[in-house]
Amino acid sequence: MSKVILLCDINSFFASVHQAMDPALRGKPVIVGGDPAKRTGIVIAASIEAKRLYGIKTGMTIAEARALCPQVIWVTPSHRDYAAFSARINNILKDFTDLVEPYSIDESFIDVTGSLHLFGSPLEIARKIQYRINHEIGVGVNIGIGPSKLVAKMAAELEKPNKIISLSLEDWPRVIWPLPVQELFGVGHRIGRWLNLIGVRTIGDLAALPVEKLKRRYGIIGEILHYSANGIDYSPVEPGTYEVIKSIGNQITLPRDYYGWEQVRVAILELAEEVGQRTRKAGCLGNRVSLTLKNPQFISETHSMTLPAYTDITQEIYEAGVFLLKKHWGPEVAVRLVGLSLGGLIQGQEKQIDLFAWREKNEKLDRAMDQIRSRWGNNSIKRAVSMTQLGVYHERKS
Repeated sequence: MSKVILLCDINSFFASVHQAMDPALRGKPVIVGGDPAKRTGIVIAASIEAKRLYGIKTGMTIAEARALCPQVIWVTPSHRDYAAFSARINNILKDFTDLVEPYSIDESFIDVTGSLHLFGSPLEIARKIQYRINHEIGVGVNIGIGPSKLVAKMAAELEKPNKIISLSLEDWPRVIWPLPVQELFGVGHRIGRWLNLIGVRTIGDLAALPVEKLKRRYGIIGEILHYSANGIDYSPVEPGTYEVIKSIGNQITLPRDYYGWEQVRVAILELAEEVGQRTRKAGCLGNRVSLTLKNPQFISETHSMTLPAYTDITQEIYEAGVFLLKKHWGPEVAVRLVGLSLGGLIQGQEKQIDLFAWREKNEKLDRAMDQIRSRWGNNSIKRAVSMTQLGVYHERKS
């Protein structure tokens, strides 16, 4: 029996959350981001009305958006509310199956293969989910249905908003192959431009391209592109967090794409603080740091390194993460998700002696911050950089 996988994609998520919280915003052009008072900033997200009626797009400047729609309503981002809504939506999905994989803050894959006898056909399940999210949460959702995560994702992108689209592998050549190659899940601007240069215009063209040519150019990613163009994807729906046996870690989907080392290292620092805090609380030490980045084309890459000594010190975990960032990703890296973990965990306090005592100072600093957060909450003390627009993780956890 083939799998039945759904991809649930909330329509204009950030703007929809504000419209759900404030009925006065519903049906109106709403933009999230920027600072209208200072006439600065860009559009982080736009409501369906702002997109459809006025052509406002993510990334536009405030001046460009106002020129298209002078009466547009600006709202300030609220990552705490976005995280809360995302959790509520995933709780609804878990009523249908325990195989729920949050893919980003506004998208989740669910595998309902084992739930069909309980809730009906794939289309009936999708309708029930759409109804509950709409009536209980107050936001719209697009749902793609397919035999794999890739097919479900492509189905969800075919038509929006508030649609349920089912796509089979038999339909793949007829429906997907005529589409521009840039619309294939995983093909970004850079790869798309190269494919266009060698005459590959459609997904069907890419499917017919010899896989060896793609592998010579992009390695394993080239091979994945070949399989994707032909509708082949065996990746399972993986519930749970980034945490695995013998490691402590977490990941965060950024509120917007971050560009460059300086922006990404802020997310690494916030994750390192959380990983270090959990490691110390567990009474463990680890010696292997792994960093995962997912780019705007949804392609993930993970690299790891072994530390010279076991540690639970936030600063050392952070520095290892930044080392991996600079070693394996270019200075202009674009990132939509960051994951950081500390592995090789052992119990105990067998730490290497530090001749210059700087480790002891960092340990005291970590313990002091742990005690403050334990008593007063995660947001009671922050690094200064977490107070900037780049800091998001602690706000979401509060």
